[in-house]
Amino acid sequence: MKKYIGISYSESNFSNYWDWFVPDELQDDLELINLSYLKNNQEDFQRCAGFVLTGGVDVLPAISGAADQYPNMPAEFLPERDEFERALYLYNQEQRLPLLGICRGMQYINILEGGKLLDDLGVANEVHRRLAQDKVHEVILEPGTLLQEITGLQRGSVNSAHHQAIDPERLADSLLVSARSESSDRTVEAIEFKHKAQRGFMLAVQWHPERMQEKASNPLSQAIKARFLAELRKL
Repeated sequence: MKKYIGISYSESNFSNYWDWFVPDELQDDLELINLSYLKNNQEDFQRCAGFVLTGGVDVLPAISGAADQYPNMPAEFLPERDEFERALYLYNQEQRLPLLGICRGMQYINILEGGKLLDDLGVANEVHRRLAQDKVHEVILEPGTLLQEITGLQRGSVNSAHHQAIDPERLADSLLVSARSESSDRTVEAIEFKHKAQRGFMLAVQWHPERMQEKASNPLSQAIKARFLAELRKL
């Protein structure tokens, strides 16, 4: 029986997320669905066995807890997307289905679980914020975490394109940090649930595994995707 992966629509580089899941990996039993606030196709949630929350524009300050004005804020927000993805997340958690969060997706998971963000990274933008192209930096994985188990790594190289991040002092109580930036800012780079027995599979990362230059060989892309697909096939 075919299973469906719901990928939340992003206004920036959506095709990268879609194309990350190649036909040889999907085979005949998995298929992708575009879940979009533009179509408001919440009825398709029920068709999905797992979800990907993608990157994109900052979450509305009224939801994220950000200031009304902050450095590098976007010219406009997408409140319709925020509400659509809130409904997606609530459905995902009610059903305990596998979930991947990427960049904004990771930040929004923390928000929806009760955490807060740093409005802007300030001087750390030199390490993390995309200009002409993604930055590249090292991350340190926390031992004993799901991420460390999946990748088999203690450290690794990731791409970076963000100016906000999870506030480590206001991480949601239900979450734990599974990777941090090696740089002095120690930015939160990956999260997972603290108590996994009562929750579905969830892993969220600040980097962009779907567009790494060496995504097919870097475990911080390929191994994460492979485990996500394996969790879907378990259902």
